Amino acid sequence: MSDYLVFGVLAAAAAGLWAWRRFHPVSFWYGVAFPARAVLVYLSWHHVASGCRLTRHRRRLRLTLDAVPVVGGASRAEAAVVEHKRRVRRVDVERAPRLGLLRPTRLGWRMRLRLHDGQVPADYQKAAEGIAHAWRVHSVRVVDVRPGFVTLWATMADPLTEVSVSPEPWKLLRVRPGKLENGRDWVMDLRVVPHWLIAGATLSGKSNLANAIICALAPQPVALVGFDLKGGVEFTPYAPRLSALATTRKESVDLLADLMAEVENRMATCRAHGARNIWTLPEELRPVPIVALVDEVAELFLMADKTEKDEVSKTATSLLRIAQLGRAFAVSLIVCGQRIGSDLGPGVTALRAQLSGRVCHRVNDPETANMTLGDLDPAALDAARAIPAETPGVCILAGQDGAWHRARSVFVPEAAAEQAARDYAHLTLDWNVLVGSVPDVRPAA
Repeated sequence: MSDYLVFGVLAAAAAGLWAWRRFHPVSFWYGVAFPARAVLVYLSWHHVASGCRLTRHRRRLRLTLDAVPVVGGASRAEAAVVEHKRRVRRVDVERAPRLGLLRPTRLGWRMRLRLHDGQVPADYQKAAEGIAHAWRVHSVRVVDVRPGFVTLWATMADPLTEVSVSPEPWKLLRVRPGKLENGRDWVMDLRVVPHWLIAGATLSGKSNLANAIICALAPQPVALVGFDLKGGVEFTPYAPRLSALATTRKESVDLLADLMAEVENRMATCRAHGARNIWTLPEELRPVPIVALVDEVAELFLMADKTEKDEVSKTATSLLRIAQLGRAFAVSLIVCGQRIGSDLGPGVTALRAQLSGRVCHRVNDPETANMTLGDLDPAALDAARAIPAETPGVCILAGQDGAWHRARSVFVPEAAAEQAARDYAHLTLDWNVLVGSVPDVRPAA
């Protein structure tokens, strides 16, 4: 009878744990799963660190047991007597890096490690994959580096399998297009990082990211400008919300000239009122922010013959000047392209240096990934090359926090972006009125 009672209690406990995990996984993780994982991590850390070659040998005092033969005696048998003595001596001891306190997160845990003498954070970045396999987790990342310490972030499962963003009231020039690998929202704040370079092959999620950006900026009091040299097929459906749209090389040159003239007007206004940027101007004098979206930037730099050399030169110069001067005067650039390489000319390389925000989806050639992320972090470049084709929208992001992340944009159908452009068409500013206004250059009282 007692055996049946024990079996029934165990079965009820197992069913209760299953139901707890099934219907409230967050509390189950914090209450049951994480404590069990923490015990496993602490108990196995020495073996994991040794296998990943993160341990160091130290000289320590230890009590040893030595066997000393006793020579002498009446016979050979008496001469073989062994005497055991305990002695304190210095021996080599293998020491693992010291673990800090494990702190749970919704997707895993994070912990701080104290580096051994001579170790650098790159040692732990190389060992991250081995640690992830040893702990049976999805990934382990080095997310924080301080002198003598690193922080490891372990993720139980891939959080980018399904991506959703909770709605919130918009903030000026602030976009939340998706999620980061650590579960946080992906935030693009154009007041902090005004210029972005977005690279990606066909069906990699680049157009979907553009849809998410347009949907987020449409209800905001900003002027949107489009450059689409693929005949306008990408941005024409969003024309109701665009103040200007260039679909040819000639139109792009003229539109960039108008945009540069507007930057100079805003520069004159700030100079007349003693302001370093438009955000320090009085609100009644503050101009409307402008966001320029460029689709397929390679089309702006390709030349069919020498007759297009002047147009390409003007385009490259204008884009570079806007990228250099635009931040202080609320003019932002979002440049997209399938192919971004040094073979397009020195103008592309100079422009890339001014685009602080970088987004790299799956690309077809390593040169594009290298142009997008190669000057930031070699580990980010390796992660970008490993993006599989069956995960559209997944990208490597290098943004405003100075680190790189895996991220994924939320799926935004083209119909939703077109509907947003129509719904907020009343916010569209007339481009001729916007760039034709005369700046107020009267000195401030």
